[in-house]
Amino acid sequence: MAIVVQKFGGTSVGDTAKIKNVAKAVIREYRNGNKVVAVVSAMGKTTDYLVKLAKEISPNPCHREMDMLLSSGEQVSISLLAMAIQEAGCPCVSMLASQIGIITENVHSRARIVDIKTDKIQKYLDDNKIVVAAGFQGITLEGEITTLGRGGSDTSAVAIAAALKAQRCDIYSDVDAIYTADPRMVPLASRLGEVSYGEMLELARVGAKVLHPRSVETAKQFNMPLRLRSSFNIEDTGTLVVGDDEMELHRPVTGIAADLKQVRIAILRVPDKPGVAAKIFGTLSENNISVDMIIQSLEEDQYNNIAFTVNESDLTNAISVLERVRQEIEASEIVVDNNIAKVSLVGAGMVDRPGIAAGMFNALADAGINIKMISTSEIKISCLVAKEKAENALKSIHTKFGLDAKELQSIDATE
Repeated sequence: MAIVVQKFGGTSVGDTAKIKNVAKAVIREYRNGNKVVAVVSAMGKTTDYLVKLAKEISPNPCHREMDMLLSSGEQVSISLLAMAIQEAGCPCVSMLASQIGIITENVHSRARIVDIKTDKIQKYLDDNKIVVAAGFQGITLEGEITTLGRGGSDTSAVAIAAALKAQRCDIYSDVDAIYTADPRMVPLASRLGEVSYGEMLELARVGAKVLHPRSVETAKQFNMPLRLRSSFNIEDTGTLVVGDDEMELHRPVTGIAADLKQVRIAILRVPDKPGVAAKIFGTLSENNISVDMIIQSLEEDQYNNIAFTVNESDLTNAISVLERVRQEIEASEIVVDNNIAKVSLVGAGMVDRPGIAAGMFNALADAGINIKMISTSEIKISCLVAKEKAENALKSIHTKFGLDAKELQSIDATE
């Protein structure tokens, strides 16, 4: 019997009626002859509500206590789903991450999984029981409860699937597939039947919210078949995420995305000497602050301006850290720009294909949109634009690269 791991997000288990619907999807897979593990997030807006409560107590709550608080959400949803499955006549058991043995590094609020003990969960599966597992959470070797960060239930599901050597991992959510762009921002977005790990990883990193980046990293690492499906239409097969070598790269661009939660920080008049950049970014790294786009411009008198982007959730901490660094390196000031959005174009087919960047820049120019920063990789080009221009930027780029059609066509935007 094959093992199938299913993951259900917060909107999928938002109330008891939806939980009963999820139970049907789980039971359907079980009655197809598979051993099933269902990984579940907290119900609906539970996590947001718990964060709100914490903020009413403290504007800057301790990360350890936040993990204790937020991990409680999944305990409610897994027990209710297990009850619904049992009520339908199927054997089932719910398990917290600590009961399974999902071991993480000793980092609160955004821990990474380092190991999963499969003995206990495998025993339940061998006893022909459905296992409902808590996503988003883990435990350190010292017994401390941790969380994996927002969207971490995706990562939990893929990691469990890899540890159990499952046949596949299905990620169920309130969307039915992966699209060339967010349909809420680009109504003409096209549905994708399949996408490569590399493309999906880049799309997830640059703002597409359908899958968590670390879940795609894990799927790619273990070559785990990953399928995004709808919780509300379980017959729909959704979008398959596959290995890069399994894709036919007949199109230069697969999709585009916008990240509206980026903030640009600039440190002005930084002394132009060895070790200064290492000091800035090394200190940010030590404080667990991730940096995205970076640009350095040379000023007169051997000074540089260094600008980079961080997630808005890290801004307060970043400014606190950088103010200390600024004084050490004797830079003049720190400037913050909140009015930005990162618009990105992704496609494995753009490798060694000239003119993709020019096509993107032309699309933005035609829409009258100014570019503030640019970064590139083999399969991605990102531009910072004014936040209020993000939607128009997406639509313009989407049309330029022939992604508006119901069925994607291989259109070269460089022509």
